Amino acid sequence: MWTTWPTLFLWLTFCGWPSLSLSSQHPSSLDLVTRTQAHEGVDKALRYLVASQNAEGAWEAFGSGHPAITAMVIQALAQDEAYGAKHPAVQRGLSYLLRHVQPDGGIYVPDQGMRNYHTSVALMALAAIKDPAHSKTIRNAKDFLRKIQWDGGEGHEASSSWYGGQGYGQHKRPDLSNTQLMLEALHQSGLDADDPAYRKALVFVSRCQNLDATNDQGFADGRDEGGFVYTPVNAGESKAGTELVEGRPRLRSYGSMTYSGFKSLLYAKVDRDDGRVKAAVAWIKRHYTLDHNPNMPSAQSKQGLYYYYHVFARAMRAWGEETIVDAEQTSHAWRVELCRKLLSLQRSDGSWVNDEDRWYEGNPHLVTAYAVLAMQTALSP
Repeated sequence: MWTTWPTLFLWLTFCGWPSLSLSSQHPSSLDLVTRTQAHEGVDKALRYLVASQNAEGAWEAFGSGHPAITAMVIQALAQDEAYGAKHPAVQRGLSYLLRHVQPDGGIYVPDQGMRNYHTSVALMALAAIKDPAHSKTIRNAKDFLRKIQWDGGEGHEASSSWYGGQGYGQHKRPDLSNTQLMLEALHQSGLDADDPAYRKALVFVSRCQNLDATNDQGFADGRDEGGFVYTPVNAGESKAGTELVEGRPRLRSYGSMTYSGFKSLLYAKVDRDDGRVKAAVAWIKRHYTLDHNPNMPSAQSKQGLYYYYHVFARAMRAWGEETIVDAEQTSHAWRVELCRKLLSLQRSDGSWVNDEDRWYEGNPHLVTAYAVLAMQTALSP
């Protein structure tokens, strides 16, 4: 692996410089050394994942095949030029995934109660494969997600804190994690941002933000910091707990939900000058870090870390800026810093795993898929 510019310069001098323009073909903030090392890290991770595929074509959780984790790995492989949609591992995984297509258009395991989660991730994988043969399955999955979104059809009008959100199933209360996952799937599968699903979701997403000016929920009264919590339902909930604000316990905003909410606003084409976007950017600048999940309590700061890296990458790419200036006026090239951070955490076998095993992050298949998808986003134009 190249580690110094002199070594790289000599190699390129004798072997030839790339013919593609860095500015037109690659993210401008990624230097050639970091990009090369990131590609090597991704390749090592994908080799680990291919070797980990089980006999039925799936990747596992809790000792059996898991449709959502399988879909994430399929997407990571399909997006890599060395593998692609036709690779045998992708095709075996796809065969397993398609066995979970249901008559209602969803792609899920009926008795697990995670219809939105499984369908959303499966939809992203199918969109990445780009095979016209799956057009009907993709269309049906998009229709299914829009159908189970909470709205008047399920008895929740716009005044309800459930309105526009998405949960693990039709009978589960909605949360920002599932809602952003639905929006990510609709975005990646090409649904126009003017679709009513985005407009409805925007109502729910806005109610997750600690921003009194645009959030009609009581937990946001007097709040202006702009971060996001897990759900506004039942007076609100944050997986980061509470913090004291002017002597009162208030719901605590945290990184993985703030970047989820931020990118959801951008996917819904909310203007950059909108107060919600500006407040979210201000929060991100105050709490910028890749060392932990921002603003989680210190004892929980590594929980959900790889989920955070994944939504961080998608949000920053949607924002469209190569650098971000933090509260200390330090400029950060986010693509470079994300790739370097992930490479520093990669294990010798090519995998990643989170020792803080919450939200499945003790599972190396899931965490490695998160890491690869995050680096692929950082490496993409």
